[in-house]
Amino acid sequence: MLRFAPSPTGDMHIGNLRVALFNYIVSKQKDEDLIIRIEDTDKQRNIESKDKEILDILELFGIEYSQVIYQSENVRFHSAMALQLIHDKKAFSCFCSTEWLESKREEAKINKKPYRYDDACANLPDELVIDNLNPFTIRINRPTKNIIIKDHIKGDVSFKPEDVDSFIIMRQDKTPTYNFACAVDDMLSDISLVIRGEDHMSNTPKQDHIRTSLNYDKKIQYAHLPIILNDDGKKMSKRDNASSVKWLLEDGFLPEAISNYLILMGNKPPKEIFSVKEAIEWLSLDNISKSPARFDINMLRHINNEHLKLLDAKELSRYVGFADAEIGELAKIYLEEASTTKELKSKIEPIFAQKVIPDEFAEQSAQISQIIKDAPYFEQYSDFKSYIMKESGLKGKNFFKPLRIILTGGEHGPDIAIIYKYIKNYIGEIIK
Repeated sequence: MLRFAPSPTGDMHIGNLRVALFNYIVSKQKDEDLIIRIEDTDKQRNIESKDKEILDILELFGIEYSQVIYQSENVRFHSAMALQLIHDKKAFSCFCSTEWLESKREEAKINKKPYRYDDACANLPDELVIDNLNPFTIRINRPTKNIIIKDHIKGDVSFKPEDVDSFIIMRQDKTPTYNFACAVDDMLSDISLVIRGEDHMSNTPKQDHIRTSLNYDKKIQYAHLPIILNDDGKKMSKRDNASSVKWLLEDGFLPEAISNYLILMGNKPPKEIFSVKEAIEWLSLDNISKSPARFDINMLRHINNEHLKLLDAKELSRYVGFADAEIGELAKIYLEEASTTKELKSKIEPIFAQKVIPDEFAEQSAQISQIIKDAPYFEQYSDFKSYIMKESGLKGKNFFKPLRIILTGGEHGPDIAIIYKYIKNYIGEIIK
């Protein structure tokens, strides 16, 4: 069983989508179920309807899953297992105040040492714990030996007991911390492999330690995908527009192209342009680069352009507001200068919109427009052009410039003879 575990706290990040894609591909390769676990226990940060938005995006990208689980539904199990750890003397109640802990952190900072909890409450006598009415958290006992994580991408990674520490597993309000809820949920769902971003690497030994403390024998495999960097070489954040899947979609990038690029990053596929279905045939976690991958919007634009070229003409026309194969073929012409559906639409819309005529061509345009309105239908552009030129008496720039503007809405662009082939049946609507 594999899982994708997003939080409903904001727009889906491309790093999260990349994780979802890899989980989906590997689940297909291993013929195991993929579940979606909405990690919604942080009620203050949850955003209404973000869970639905996440599921809608997964559907749009063709990521299939067997079920959706909400982490908040498992809180009773989190509480029960925390009490079990207390009972087994593998966890303890911590009465240290927030102010006291903060002072210890400041002290460590002044001494230029990493902060570690000093286990002040680890060995309190039972009577002090039972009779104490002060608020408390629950901390798990720190491990007694190194924890080694076997990772498909990073290799073997070792963590010392002090790296893991006696961390909190239940807050004062009796809600589970992220690591505890995550570790327990992976147990409950019998997860076999966790694929996620490498920013979670520090969480992995803690979650492994939790399961070991609960006498869970199954060793979960891991694959931590390298982070995605922006143009400045820093981790992509919400400040980078392209980090948002929603933004990319709204800007005219196809789901197929976004998937292609995210799988391509840090990988060596047999070809540059491919589908997710094809990636299932060759993708291997062991071949993914350990180094961070830099996000290149121009590379994504190139891949998007190639995927647009692969679309059926009628399907492509829908992206520019039509359902007509001829308009789709017209759009393909403009793919020489457009890389997204948004850009493509900006090329096609002016053809059918009210034209803005420069003053220097106003008189010629009015003359040409009237002649076109009264002209018979011409199959060939050469015949159409000759007729308009003869009737108007115009030639050179005074003919071709206004004619292009009238037919396309722009002063520059592809050869009018090629464009005419696909707009000849719409001349009346174009000249309206």
